[in-house]
Amino acid sequence: MEPFVSWQWCKNHVQEIVIVDARWYWDRPGFDAYRTGHVPGAVFVDLDADLTGEITEDSGRGPFPAPEDFARAMSRAGIDGSRPVAAYDDAGGVIAARLAWMLRLLKVPAAVVSGGIQAYPGALDSSPVHPRPAVFPPRPWPAGSLLSTRDVAALSEAVLIDARPNNRYRGEEPETDPRLGKVPEADPRRGHIPEAINVPCREHLEADGMIKPPQVIRDRFAAEGIVDASGVVSYCGAGVTACHNLLAMEYAGLGQGRLYPGSWSAWSRNTGLPAAIGHR
Repeated sequence: MEPFVSWQWCKNHVQEIVIVDARWYWDRPGFDAYRTGHVPGAVFVDLDADLTGEITEDSGRGPFPAPEDFARAMSRAGIDGSRPVAAYDDAGGVIAARLAWMLRLLKVPAAVVSGGIQAYPGALDSSPVHPRPAVFPPRPWPAGSLLSTRDVAALSEAVLIDARPNNRYRGEEPETDPRLGKVPEADPRRGHIPEAINVPCREHLEADGMIKPPQVIRDRFAAEGIVDASGVVSYCGAGVTACHNLLAMEYAGLGQGRLYPGSWSAWSRNTGLPAAIGHR
Protein backbone atom coordinates (compact mmCIF):
# COMPACT_ATOMS: atom_id res chain seq x y z
CA MET A 1 0.00 0.00 0.00
CA GLU A 2 1.33 3.42 -0.97
CA PRO A 3 1.94 5.85 1.92
CA PHE A 4 -0.53 8.34 0.40
CA VAL A 5 -3.88 7.57 -1.20
CA SER A 6 -6.75 9.58 -2.69
CA TRP A 7 -10.39 9.78 -1.72
CA GLN A 8 -11.17 8.03 -4.99
CA TRP A 9 -9.00 5.13 -3.87
CA CYS A 10 -10.89 5.07 -0.56
CA LYS A 11 -14.21 5.03 -2.41
CA ASN A 12 -13.05 2.12 -4.56
CA HIS A 13 -12.05 0.12 -1.46
CA VAL A 14 -14.58 1.40 1.07
CA GLN A 15 -15.84 -2.07 2.00
CA GLU A 16 -12.39 -3.36 2.83
CA ILE A 17 -10.67 -0.50 4.67
CA VAL A 18 -10.90 1.39 7.96
CA ILE A 19 -11.14 5.17 7.55
CA VAL A 20 -9.73 7.10 10.52
CA ASP A 21 -10.24 10.72 11.48
CA ALA A 22 -6.99 11.75 13.18
CA ARG A 23 -7.54 15.48 13.59
CA TRP A 24 -5.72 17.10 16.51
CA TYR A 25 -5.23 20.65 17.82
CA TRP A 26 -3.14 22.35 20.48
CA ASP A 27 -6.06 24.26 21.97
CA ARG A 28 -9.10 21.98 21.71
CA PRO A 29 -9.99 18.30 21.43
CA GLY A 30 -9.94 16.85 17.95
CA PHE A 31 -13.02 14.85 18.89
CA ASP A 32 -15.04 18.06 19.02
CA ALA A 33 -14.33 18.60 15.32
CA TYR A 34 -15.13 14.96 14.63
CA ARG A 35 -18.52 15.26 16.30
CA THR A 36 -19.30 18.37 14.27
CA GLY A 37 -18.68 16.59 10.99
CA HIS A 38 -16.58 13.70 9.75
CA VAL A 39 -16.23 11.53 6.68
CA PRO A 40 -19.08 8.99 6.73
CA GLY A 41 -18.00 5.77 8.41
CA ALA A 42 -14.77 7.21 9.82
CA VAL A 43 -13.73 6.29 13.34
CA PHE A 44 -11.80 8.70 15.55
CA VAL A 45 -8.29 8.09 16.90
CA ASP A 46 -6.84 10.61 19.34
CA LEU A 47 -3.18 11.56 19.13
CA ASP A 48 -2.82 12.21 22.85
CA ALA A 49 -4.88 9.33 24.23
CA ASP A 50 -4.18 6.62 21.65
CA LEU A 51 -0.86 7.35 19.94
CA THR A 52 1.18 8.79 22.81
CA GLY A 53 2.70 6.98 25.77
CA GLU A 54 3.46 8.19 29.26
CA ILE A 55 5.14 11.59 29.18
CA THR A 56 8.09 11.87 31.52
CA GLU A 57 10.74 14.50 32.16
CA ASP A 58 13.06 12.82 29.62
CA SER A 59 10.62 11.48 27.05
CA GLY A 60 9.62 14.64 25.24
CA ARG A 61 5.96 15.29 24.64
CA GLY A 62 5.28 12.53 22.10
CA PRO A 63 6.69 9.19 23.27
CA PHE A 64 5.38 6.02 21.65
CA PRO A 65 2.86 4.08 23.72
CA ALA A 66 3.67 0.62 25.05
CA PRO A 67 2.69 -2.06 22.51
CA GLU A 68 -0.11 -3.27 24.78
CA ASP A 69 -1.58 0.23 25.10
CA PHE A 70 -1.37 0.82 21.36
CA ALA A 71 -3.05 -2.54 20.74
CA ARG A 72 -5.94 -1.61 23.04
CA ALA A 73 -6.37 1.74 21.29
CA MET A 74 -6.43 0.12 17.86
CA SER A 75 -8.90 -2.51 19.05
CA ARG A 76 -11.23 0.24 20.34
CA ALA A 77 -11.06 1.86 16.90
CA GLY A 78 -12.02 -1.37 15.15
CA ILE A 79 -8.54 -1.95 13.76
CA ASP A 80 -7.21 -5.50 13.96
CA GLY A 81 -4.49 -5.33 11.30
CA SER A 82 -6.37 -7.35 8.71
CA ARG A 83 -7.80 -4.37 6.82
CA PRO A 84 -5.88 -1.39 5.40
CA VAL A 85 -6.20 1.89 7.26
CA ALA A 86 -6.65 5.27 5.55
CA ALA A 87 -6.13 8.19 7.95
CA TYR A 88 -6.97 11.83 7.34
CA ASP A 89 -6.77 15.15 9.16
CA ASP A 90 -7.21 18.80 8.20
CA ALA A 91 -3.52 19.69 8.30
CA GLY A 92 -2.23 18.25 5.04
CA GLY A 93 -1.69 14.86 6.64
CA VAL A 94 1.13 15.90 8.95
CA ILE A 95 -0.86 14.71 11.99
CA ALA A 96 -2.45 11.62 10.42
CA ALA A 97 1.05 10.56 9.36
CA ARG A 98 1.80 9.51 12.93
CA LEU A 99 -0.86 6.78 12.92
CA ALA A 100 -0.07 5.68 9.38
CA TRP A 101 3.64 5.35 10.09
CA MET A 102 3.09 3.52 13.38
CA LEU A 103 0.90 0.95 11.66
CA ARG A 104 3.27 0.56 8.71
CA LEU A 105 6.08 0.02 11.20
CA LEU A 106 4.13 -3.01 12.41
CA LYS A 107 3.55 -4.23 8.84
CA VAL A 108 -0.11 -3.15 8.84
CA PRO A 109 -1.08 -1.53 5.51
CA ALA A 110 -1.85 2.11 6.22
CA ALA A 111 -1.77 5.45 4.42
CA VAL A 112 -2.57 9.14 4.71
CA VAL A 113 -5.43 10.42 2.58
CA SER A 114 -4.00 13.18 0.42
CA GLY A 115 -5.75 16.51 0.84
CA GLY A 116 -7.47 15.48 4.05
CA ILE A 117 -11.04 16.28 4.98
CA GLN A 118 -10.97 19.49 2.92
CA ALA A 119 -10.65 17.39 -0.25
CA TYR A 120 -13.43 14.96 0.60
CA PRO A 121 -15.87 15.12 -2.32
CA GLY A 122 -19.08 14.29 -0.45
CA ALA A 123 -21.16 15.52 2.47
CA LEU A 124 -19.85 15.11 5.98
CA ASP A 125 -21.70 13.18 8.68
CA SER A 126 -22.15 13.99 12.37
CA SER A 127 -23.66 10.62 13.33
CA PRO A 128 -21.66 8.55 15.82
CA VAL A 129 -19.74 5.63 14.36
CA HIS A 130 -19.52 2.41 16.32
CA PRO A 131 -16.35 0.57 15.30
CA ARG A 132 -16.52 -3.10 14.45
CA PRO A 133 -15.41 -5.41 17.25
CA ALA A 134 -11.69 -6.00 16.77
CA VAL A 135 -8.69 -7.39 18.56
CA PHE A 136 -5.32 -5.94 17.60
CA PRO A 137 -2.62 -8.32 18.89
CA PRO A 138 0.16 -6.46 20.74
CA ARG A 139 3.30 -6.29 18.62
CA PRO A 140 6.66 -4.95 19.77
CA TRP A 141 8.01 -1.89 18.04
CA PRO A 142 10.78 -3.14 15.71
CA ALA A 143 14.23 -2.88 17.23
CA GLY A 144 16.29 -0.03 15.83
CA SER A 145 13.36 1.86 14.29
CA LEU A 146 12.85 4.21 17.25
CA LEU A 147 15.86 6.06 18.61
CA SER A 148 16.30 7.42 22.12
CA THR A 149 18.03 10.70 22.92
CA ARG A 150 21.10 8.72 23.91
CA ASP A 151 21.03 6.91 20.57
CA VAL A 152 20.82 10.17 18.64
CA ALA A 153 23.62 11.77 20.68
CA ALA A 154 25.84 8.80 19.82
CA LEU A 155 25.17 8.86 16.07
CA SER A 156 28.19 9.26 13.86
CA GLU A 157 27.05 8.56 10.31
CA ALA A 158 23.24 8.83 10.21
CA VAL A 159 21.63 11.83 8.53
CA LEU A 160 19.30 13.79 10.82
CA ILE A 161 16.40 15.64 9.22
CA ASP A 162 14.27 18.19 11.06
CA ALA A 163 10.65 18.41 9.85
CA ARG A 164 9.79 21.69 11.61
CA PRO A 165 9.23 25.01 9.82
CA ASN A 166 12.37 27.03 9.05
CA ASN A 167 11.82 29.63 11.76
CA ARG A 168 11.64 27.02 14.51
CA TYR A 169 14.63 25.11 13.11
CA ARG A 170 16.70 28.29 13.04
CA GLY A 171 15.65 29.19 16.58
CA GLU A 172 13.80 32.36 15.61
CA GLU A 173 10.62 31.14 17.31
CA PRO A 174 10.36 29.55 20.77
CA GLU A 175 9.05 26.04 21.18
CA THR A 176 5.76 25.76 23.03
CA ASP A 177 5.42 22.65 25.14
CA PRO A 178 2.03 22.83 26.90
CA ARG A 179 1.85 19.14 27.74
CA LEU A 180 5.04 19.51 29.75
CA GLY A 181 3.75 22.62 31.49
CA LYS A 182 6.15 24.98 29.76
CA VAL A 183 5.61 28.41 28.25
CA PRO A 184 7.78 30.08 25.61
CA GLU A 185 9.23 32.64 28.03
CA ALA A 186 10.47 29.83 30.26
CA ASP A 187 12.09 27.89 27.43
CA PRO A 188 15.58 29.19 26.62
CA ARG A 189 16.37 26.29 24.31
CA ARG A 190 15.77 27.14 20.70
CA GLY A 191 17.26 25.91 17.47
CA HIS A 192 18.05 22.40 16.26
CA ILE A 193 20.25 19.38 16.80
CA PRO A 194 23.71 20.23 15.40
CA GLU A 195 24.27 19.04 11.81
CA ALA A 196 20.56 18.28 11.31
CA ILE A 197 19.17 19.18 7.87
CA ASN A 198 15.94 21.15 7.73
CA VAL A 199 13.36 19.53 5.44
CA PRO A 200 10.03 21.07 6.52
CA CYS A 201 7.41 18.40 5.99
CA ARG A 202 4.83 20.87 4.72
CA GLU A 203 7.07 21.56 1.72
CA HIS A 204 5.86 18.22 0.35
CA LEU A 205 2.34 19.62 0.02
CA GLU A 206 0.66 21.59 -2.73
CA ALA A 207 -1.15 24.80 -1.80
CA ASP A 208 -4.40 22.85 -1.42
CA GLY A 209 -2.84 20.31 0.94
CA MET A 210 -2.46 17.52 -1.62
CA ILE A 211 0.78 15.58 -1.60
CA LYS A 212 3.20 16.60 -4.36
CA PRO A 213 4.28 14.08 -7.03
CA PRO A 214 6.90 11.54 -5.92
CA GLN A 215 9.55 12.93 -8.29
CA VAL A 216 9.21 16.43 -6.82
CA ILE A 217 9.66 15.04 -3.32
CA ARG A 218 12.56 12.88 -4.47
CA ASP A 219 14.26 15.96 -5.93
CA ARG A 220 13.74 17.88 -2.67
CA PHE A 221 15.54 15.23 -0.68
CA ALA A 222 18.22 14.81 -3.36
CA ALA A 223 18.96 18.54 -3.05
CA GLU A 224 20.01 17.77 0.53
CA GLY A 225 22.11 14.80 -0.54
CA ILE A 226 19.51 12.25 0.56
CA VAL A 227 18.97 9.45 -1.96
CA ASP A 228 18.49 6.56 0.45
CA ALA A 229 16.31 6.76 3.57
CA SER A 230 17.89 3.78 5.32
CA GLY A 231 20.51 6.02 6.92
CA VAL A 232 18.10 8.82 7.81
CA VAL A 233 16.67 9.69 11.24
CA SER A 234 13.68 12.03 11.24
CA TYR A 235 12.64 14.32 14.09
CA CYS A 236 10.48 17.39 14.67
CA GLY A 237 9.10 19.03 17.80
CA ALA A 238 7.46 15.97 19.31
CA GLY A 239 7.84 13.04 16.92
CA VAL A 240 4.57 13.59 15.04
CA THR A 241 5.18 15.60 11.88
CA ALA A 242 8.54 13.84 11.56
CA CYS A 243 6.49 10.80 10.50
CA HIS A 244 5.29 12.76 7.46
CA ASN A 245 8.88 13.11 6.28
CA LEU A 246 9.36 9.36 6.71
CA LEU A 247 6.25 8.60 4.67
CA ALA A 248 7.29 11.15 2.06
CA MET A 249 10.67 9.47 1.60
CA GLU A 250 9.02 6.11 1.19
CA TYR A 251 6.51 7.61 -1.26
CA ALA A 252 9.42 9.02 -3.25
CA GLY A 253 11.00 5.58 -3.52
CA LEU A 254 13.85 6.23 -1.07
CA GLY A 255 12.99 3.43 1.35
CA GLN A 256 12.37 3.48 5.07
CA GLY A 257 14.03 5.73 7.62
CA ARG A 258 13.98 5.81 11.42
CA LEU A 259 12.27 8.06 13.95
CA TYR A 260 13.50 9.96 16.99
CA PRO A 261 10.20 10.14 18.93
CA GLY A 262 11.57 12.41 21.65
CA SER A 263 12.59 14.95 19.01
CA TRP A 264 13.40 18.54 19.98
CA SER A 265 11.08 18.42 23.00
CA ALA A 266 13.33 15.76 24.56
CA TRP A 267 16.70 16.95 23.21
CA SER A 268 16.18 20.56 24.28
CA ARG A 269 15.35 19.62 27.87
CA ASN A 270 18.79 18.06 28.32
CA THR A 271 20.97 21.12 28.85
CA GLY A 272 24.07 18.98 28.53
CA LEU A 273 23.37 18.49 24.83
CA PRO A 274 24.35 21.12 22.25
CA ALA A 275 21.88 23.21 20.25
CA ALA A 276 22.55 25.00 17.00
CA ILE A 277 21.01 28.31 15.93
CA GLY A 278 20.51 29.53 12.38
CA HIS A 279 21.32 27.55 9.28
CA ARG A 280 23.30 24.34 9.40
